[in-house]
Amino acid sequence: MKRQLWLSGLLLFVWIFSFSVLAEAQGIRKAVWAGQFYEADPARLSRLLDIYLESAEVKPVSGEVVGIISPHAGYVYSGRIAACGYRPIKNQEVSTVVIIGPSHQYGFEGCSIYLKGGFETPLGVTEVDEQLARELSRVSGFGYIPEAHQKEHSIEVQIPFIQKIFPQARIVPVVMGFQTERTIRALAAALAKVLAGKKAMVVASTDMSHFLSKNEANDLDSRTINLIKALDTKTLMRKVERAENIMCGGGPVLALLLYAQKLGPAKVEVLEYGDSTAAGGPTTQVVGYLSAAVYIGKKAGTFDLTADEKKELLSLARKAIENYLKTGELLIYTPTNPKFFEKKGAFVTIKENGELRGCIGFIEPIFPLYQSIIQAAVYAATQDPRFPPLQKNELPKVEIEISVLSPLEPVNNVSEIRVGQHGLVIKQGGRSGLLLPQVATEFGWNRDTFLKEVCRKAGLPDNAWKKPGSLYKFEAVVFHE
Repeated sequence: MKRQLWLSGLLLFVWIFSFSVLAEAQGIRKAVWAGQFYEADPARLSRLLDIYLESAEVKPVSGEVVGIISPHAGYVYSGRIAACGYRPIKNQEVSTVVIIGPSHQYGFEGCSIYLKGGFETPLGVTEVDEQLARELSRVSGFGYIPEAHQKEHSIEVQIPFIQKIFPQARIVPVVMGFQTERTIRALAAALAKVLAGKKAMVVASTDMSHFLSKNEANDLDSRTINLIKALDTKTLMRKVERAENIMCGGGPVLALLLYAQKLGPAKVEVLEYGDSTAAGGPTTQVVGYLSAAVYIGKKAGTFDLTADEKKELLSLARKAIENYLKTGELLIYTPTNPKFFEKKGAFVTIKENGELRGCIGFIEPIFPLYQSIIQAAVYAATQDPRFPPLQKNELPKVEIEISVLSPLEPVNNVSEIRVGQHGLVIKQGGRSGLLLPQVATEFGWNRDTFLKEVCRKAGLPDNAWKKPGSLYKFEAVVFHE
């Protein structure tokens, strides 16, 4: 009897201890590598990051950045190069950063997703986006493995940079175990589904080749970087599965590249490369470091306008309204720019004191752009049934915004829709509704709300978008006075 009681007590102690360890691990993860990989003193760390970021060369990226490749060595070796990746995205609107790093300390299958709590550094605590983390776990099938996060540095060293450039953002830390094609593709597919419509950034944490001579390292890294730039995921996947010495975080990099390819025409811009010799490391034991931006480029044939062209069209819209209010006639105008003769759908939005005062346009490219602008401007000012016609004395007070639409594309899967990038059109049963891309951003809608609201705009039930063949997406060149 005493032995049974002793065993029961021991089991209870083990259960309580295990639960407390798990709870702590899923709470606030304390900084493990402060004072080793980076400064432990908050003031010195903050100043060092400022120096790195201020001195980083900003290379233009011609598209929407959806992720970066960033090194994870000690800051003395790779901090300057990491800053070259973070600096270009500093002004991008980001609410959640998904950090994917390789496991250096613990071997396991799949990925470990930190589900709740936060990560602490000398700069404070960054919270985990628990809702997004749970959703990523559900969709990918990957859970939480405490040992994967306890001593892993590949995630931790990214946090201070994130705290500096996205101070309000939350994180989803993901440690990848054995870097198999199955794991990589499962994570990429889950990211594409879960991050759709979110203001999210993905950070793939990796160093390049390890412990080769300088010439060997630079040559091998150059060839790997060329594969990354070419988005040759097939060759990279083969090398990563064979555990070739090209990147310790090859799996995270591939997950980012595959995720980006699911969003559109993905491209890679190399921002900086260097190696450990720059900080005094030996030339016989070199580690390479890369910063790169992964972005969605513009589709071939994408329509665009220069600043001067936008200014001319805004002036045209205002003159068209002014002329109509004076004469009751449409403005006669002959442009000299051949772009303005291209047939384009366009909307003109009028706001007064920041509030909507009228918005009408043409979904389909029926008229030349200049004519679409003239007519849409007049109709928005005088024929929007939601508002009384604009008066002459109001014209100086209003602000004009123009949206030039791309052709409509059928939506085959709602995961394609990116809030802030796409507008929506629904056509069903003789009814139709349109919402411009900027509307969702202005109201802070997520994708589900955006879909519901476009249905309501058409006078349809909230879930009418589910009917196949009724939903369309488009992009727009949006500019205002």
